[in-house]
Amino acid sequence: MQSRKASLLEVSLNVGTGYFLALATQAVVFPWLGIEVSLWEGAGLAGIFTGISILRGYVFRRAFNYFTEERTV
Repeated sequence: MQSRKASLLEVSLNVGTGYFLALATQAVVFPWLGIEVSLWEGAGLAGIFTGISILRGYVFRRAFNYFTEERTV
């Protein structure tokens, strides 16, 4: 079973790289949609979604580890 610390590290690295992808995507897509945000506003928005994704990923990872762990009686 994966430790809690390893789960958090894995999810953080996975979602953290998504943060930079989100910034790049916003820089391209927002202007196409006529949405104007500053770099700081875009970074803040991406940061909020990144934090939510880390929490979501961690909870799901721990739940799957819990429910798939072989239980010894």
